[in-house]
Amino acid sequence: MLLLCDHASNAIPPELDALGLPPAQLERHIAYDIGAAEMTRAMARALGAPAVLSNFSRLLIDPNRGLDDPTLVMRLSDGAIVPGNRHIDADGIALRVARYYEPYDAAIGLAIEAALAAGYPPAIIALHSFTPFWKGVARPWHVGVLWDYEGRLARPLIAALQQEGDLVVGDNEPYHGGLPGDTIDRHVTRRGLADALIEVRQDLIAGDATARDWGVRLARIVAPCVSALAAA
Repeated sequence: MLLLCDHASNAIPPELDALGLPPAQLERHIAYDIGAAEMTRAMARALGAPAVLSNFSRLLIDPNRGLDDPTLVMRLSDGAIVPGNRHIDADGIALRVARYYEPYDAAIGLAIEAALAAGYPPAIIALHSFTPFWKGVARPWHVGVLWDYEGRLARPLIAALQQEGDLVVGDNEPYHGGLPGDTIDRHVTRRGLADALIEVRQDLIAGDATARDWGVRLARIVAPCVSALAAA
């Protein structure tokens, strides 16, 4: 198993002056997935599994987008103008690709290839978080599982989460799992690996303790689903 956290950090280098944003904006979901990093680390510890986490803000460049995606570098994000991105040109984007996007992308590829070389095709679990409201509408799900071409891991995982009894579980909610050029598409689909993208609502993991609790809980739920795949 390999865990991924594309939006783990809100870090922006000092020389970029927070992209012209006030500190409060960097604490919002536009900068990173709140709670996702701590949840991922706790889950990795509980499973004894490797994890690859980003170390830069998605406002610099979004590693979960294809290089031709118009949202790769956001100039406006959920109502916030990003001054440091507003006039970025192709050369500026290429610099961020080389400095941030490509090293993270390469780390994922190396981790997958190492597992394959050892004879253990890894199941890939990508971890994200989502806002409780979007455009004024409440999102009822506690957790969602996103998937696209095949659901050999996602479908059993959805069933296992539903069996917990206290969770509202989204099946391809709050988003659909099919996003051409995203991390799963680039690294997992083309290799034919099993995968699931887990989205947890941010208010449930906003504190370190609750994020760790969710990481441990997800480890308990995911582990038998992955074991069943290996035994099939």
